[in-house]
Amino acid sequence: AQALRQSVRDACFSATLLEGVTGSGKTEIYLEAIAECLAQGRQALVLLPEIALSAQWMDRFKRRFGVLPAIWHSEVGQRARRLTWLGTTDGSAQVVVGARSALFLPFCNLGLIIVDEEHESVFKQEEGVIYNARDMAVVRARLAGFPVVLVSATPSMETLVNAQAGRYRHLVLPTRHGGATMPETHLLDLRDTPPERGQFLSPVLVGDIAATLEREEQAMLFLNRRGYAPLTLCRTCGHRMECPHCTAWLVEHRARRVLSCHYCDHTEPLPDACPSCKTEGSLTAIGPGIERITEESRAHFPDARILVMSSDTLGGPAATAEAVEKIARRDVDLIIGTQIVAKGWHFPHLTLVGVVDADLGLGGADLRAGERTIQLLHQVGGRAGRAEAPGRVVLQSYTPEHPVMQALLGGDFQSFMEQEAEQRRPGFWPPYGRLAALVISAENAAEADDVAARFGRTAPYGDGIQVLGPAPAPLALLRGRHRRRLLLRTQRTIAVQPILRRWLAMVAPGRGIRVDVDIDPISFL
Repeated sequence: AQALRQSVRDACFSATLLEGVTGSGKTEIYLEAIAECLAQGRQALVLLPEIALSAQWMDRFKRRFGVLPAIWHSEVGQRARRLTWLGTTDGSAQVVVGARSALFLPFCNLGLIIVDEEHESVFKQEEGVIYNARDMAVVRARLAGFPVVLVSATPSMETLVNAQAGRYRHLVLPTRHGGATMPETHLLDLRDTPPERGQFLSPVLVGDIAATLEREEQAMLFLNRRGYAPLTLCRTCGHRMECPHCTAWLVEHRARRVLSCHYCDHTEPLPDACPSCKTEGSLTAIGPGIERITEESRAHFPDARILVMSSDTLGGPAATAEAVEKIARRDVDLIIGTQIVAKGWHFPHLTLVGVVDADLGLGGADLRAGERTIQLLHQVGGRAGRAEAPGRVVLQSYTPEHPVMQALLGGDFQSFMEQEAEQRRPGFWPPYGRLAALVISAENAAEADDVAARFGRTAPYGDGIQVLGPAPAPLALLRGRHRRRLLLRTQRTIAVQPILRRWLAMVAPGRGIRVDVDIDPISFL
């Protein structure tokens, strides 16, 4: 706290990584920096990854300062937006808390930016104006000459490398606040203790939950998958229900009796017969979604008071605040949630977290799959045992030998990130090299192929420069547009912008063809 206060008093650019285990008091520490900023007569900005979900953060701020900050995010009404905009220009809005777009508010005297949960991928905007709010926060602080603080229990590889290189100061909180201990982590090998046929919770995990509820403590089940089932297929002919506008399966939402695409929001009624072979009653749900886990939990624990936390059940900040209040009042026994529950909630009576499918994020060809999975599961597990009662985390996995699972078991996030760095460094993958993606999209597949091929033929080359592709994107069809990708990879010392400008000038895409450039891509879909 003293170090952050001093950086604010110095009133010059500095970047600090505030790393601390879950429950260590990182928020209280950076609220001290905000207090110093206000004492200096300057404004402060706090960027949160999910401002609509941060009811507890607002309560904590009000307890500390006696007043709520100005708020900026997509669900704020026009009048409140106007008042916040004007307040930043005349200085009356002293503290603003917001989503990534709050970075562009016209502050008249900004003196501090806090980026909370800096590792979150939602800080990257991937459509329209493409930018990473975390990186732009550092740029804005450097241009205007004031400190920026990046806060996380599981920092991103990019931020850790900057701290190791001395570009960022690194402050660490290694223990939980108030004598609370980190939860014990247990790996449940589903090959040894599989769920019963047609179910997804191992008998061991079911027993752990039952014991927790008997002690009148709270338990949580986590599955980062909305809906009832991710795939619906016909048992007779094998037909799979697919989105007509995207390369994606339709997700069943049984409560609403609809099939929905989670990329373009296409929705259609759940048919009684297979659209292909017309067989009645042949469609079956494959795999678990959060609705299916809720159904199974109700069967196992009929007397438990169950609360489901997902974007489908929480309509906005008010509903989220009400859900959090119910948990805090102990009106809930079992919480079942998607990634919403991984945010910085403080549930003092929650002692058991069960992860239904710990392997879920490890598939595919995502460069950051391991990093993202360990960050998400570490954050989810960090909800347990934050008060007097010790916590336990149970990870259901078919690959307990995976490095991510072993790192979570040993509580050694740092060693995993060092191993990850060693794998990326030789091939100059980020953060040891630069990436830029070209995404060509068109309503006609042949036109997209043609333009992508022309970009492939004119691709730049040289020492330390490589172009991968063109190739169909994993989501080759998205919202009715056919997509092709090329990936420019260079060594860290080579600037990609001049190369991209020359490359783009060599190809005229034609009418109806869109070429999107994404510097430092986060998503590879």
